[in-house]
Amino acid sequence: MTLTSSPNTSATTPPSIWRDRRMLVCIFLGFSSGLPLFILYNLLAAWLRSGGVDLKDIGLFALVGFPYTWKFVWSPLMDRFQLPLGRRRGWMLLTQIIVMLAVAAMGWFNPATELRAIIVLAGIVAFFSASQDIVIDAYRREILSDAQQGAGTAIFVNAYKLSTLVPGSLSLILSDLVSWQVVFGVTALFMLPGIITTLLVKEPPVYGAPPKNLREAVALPFTEFVTRKGWRSALLILAFIFLYKLGDSMATALATPFYLDLGFSRTQIGLVAKNAGLWASLAGGLLGAVWMVKTGVNRGLWIFGVLQVVAILGFALLAQTTAAQGLSTLMLGVVIGVEAFAVGLGTAAFTAYIAETTDPRYTATQFALFTSLSAVPRTFINASTGFIVEQTGWVNFFIICTILAIPGMLLLPKVAPWNAPRKT
Repeated sequence: MTLTSSPNTSATTPPSIWRDRRMLVCIFLGFSSGLPLFILYNLLAAWLRSGGVDLKDIGLFALVGFPYTWKFVWSPLMDRFQLPLGRRRGWMLLTQIIVMLAVAAMGWFNPATELRAIIVLAGIVAFFSASQDIVIDAYRREILSDAQQGAGTAIFVNAYKLSTLVPGSLSLILSDLVSWQVVFGVTALFMLPGIITTLLVKEPPVYGAPPKNLREAVALPFTEFVTRKGWRSALLILAFIFLYKLGDSMATALATPFYLDLGFSRTQIGLVAKNAGLWASLAGGLLGAVWMVKTGVNRGLWIFGVLQVVAILGFALLAQTTAAQGLSTLMLGVVIGVEAFAVGLGTAAFTAYIAETTDPRYTATQFALFTSLSAVPRTFINASTGFIVEQTGWVNFFIICTILAIPGMLLLPKVAPWNAPRKT
């Protein structure tokens, strides 16, 4: 039995989208794709902070995400070569198993005395997590039609974000009750749904002739993108991909240390903040899927982008209010809920835009190029967030993040016009 239905050969009407088993595949693979990243940026940050590691050093830990920005370098290998289970399934299974084992191993080290070993393991998780993203993104692009990209991506992205409930909620609560060895072991087991899904699905069809050699696998995807509409259009698209998520990426880089510095306990963060985000993400996922089926990806980028900016300001308000009036778990839940709702929508539209911009013949390499560029702020710019907070304080930091969210919005008329015809 396989979970995927037949390859898409024609436009799909909106009602069939909700009955398509490929959407179920998007849920499980989205969860498997997001879990390692949130382990690195949520659970790892809380663990290091609780172990007495300096905030500046925690900020620098964003550099372990280096593979996410350079995954396009080895993505042609995943287009060119295949493992026993197939070109997509084989690579998915290998990367998922290695990530699971590396996460489980983390808890056996002490942040205060064995930071180098933790950095190595975090690097392994990041590399194979980025590699998993390459093949999952390619797989999703290949099994969904253009008409399904918006809804399928919205479902995928919200499952991706929902995976934060494991390292950002369950694992934090467990850390108050059991050892970190058990915490990381339990967290690693949540890679199993993705592994099982990989074993059940079937290989997608190959569009066009596969690359005959590694040279073709490397050169053809980049040549096609640049010559599609010329250098000017290509550079505008790349600039938009870099800038659109810059502000909210920075704003959430130190989210867990931010809550801890405000005085909230790990249990409060796990129960209040993350559960508020759960229901908001579910609502945002449903609205985003319905919206993009009806009106298209471009308009989603406009509306959801504005909501992203508002969500960042909510963090500044939370920092200002708690500093002046004391802790408010209700306000914490509201701010996190708004962030999960708005940023989840923005991410869904943004990822759907990337999928539509990708040529189906070169899915792994082009998708990796675009998502690598979008990860640059998260990896390199976010590494400076600890230093910025030390100099400006939390309120001014979030105002800076809000300002940095605007340039990407200003490119929308060029790269995603409001009245552009929808793809079918």
